[in-house]
Amino acid sequence: MSESENTRDGSRWTLDRTSLELDLRRELAMPSRRLFNRRLLTLGGLTMLTGCTLEDDASVETFLATVSRMNDRVQAWLFSGERLAPTYTEADLTRPFPFNAYYGIDDVPHVDASTYRLVLSGRVTGKRVWALDELYALPHAEQITRHICVEGWSAIGRWGGTPFGAFLRRVGADTSAKYVGFKCADDYYESIDMPTALHPQTLLAFEYDGRRLPAEFGFPMKLRMPTKLGYKNPKHIMEMFVTDTYPGGYWVDQGYNWFGGS
Repeated sequence: MSESENTRDGSRWTLDRTSLELDLRRELAMPSRRLFNRRLLTLGGLTMLTGCTLEDDASVETFLATVSRMNDRVQAWLFSGERLAPTYTEADLTRPFPFNAYYGIDDVPHVDASTYRLVLSGRVTGKRVWALDELYALPHAEQITRHICVEGWSAIGRWGGTPFGAFLRRVGADTSAKYVGFKCADDYYESIDMPTALHPQTLLAFEYDGRRLPAEFGFPMKLRMPTKLGYKNPKHIMEMFVTDTYPGGYWVDQGYNWFGGS
């Protein structure tokens, strides 16, 4: 789709919205928020938008936080519930699939399957406590998609579970709410926007490569979102909540972009 605009001298130029989206996505996919924001710092006009003088560390941090929020808004604007992330074949699988967390593999939490209960809260009207057997009995879906890490590497994996959007509707979640938040057994916490939660590729994953999800990949379950960077995909999920109150996230609260689109 293209749109025409008049320039100051009366001539016309064409804005190709598709090309604009592609260019913005390339920029927003940069793995380092600070690298992206340092590039924006060269655009002096943006300082007028933030009201920052950039004369000291505090003003720079304020500026970076403001640009990060702008980044989130642009990514949310670009996001489409109908646009799918690429899928792959078993021949493309990364073997072995890498372990990644903010701790070493020896510190992966142990979750007892027999006593595990997923607890739901917030704007949910249906069943709020789920045992693993009940979750495993839900409609099943699989995907082979690419995990993209903010650190710059990626890997292709095969994930199985239940579509998260269907699960939210099953439990009577208010899908007009803004956020879904997660609390995890490894003290990680994260939140996502509702449009991403309802995206057809967002998966509540109980399996990896045809077997029960191993501990190092997030047992008893993780949220798999090929439309998000890796740090947005919480593992070892213990609690979920639906809310209109911004919940933040483990890395987000340390300066990463909240939307985290891949």
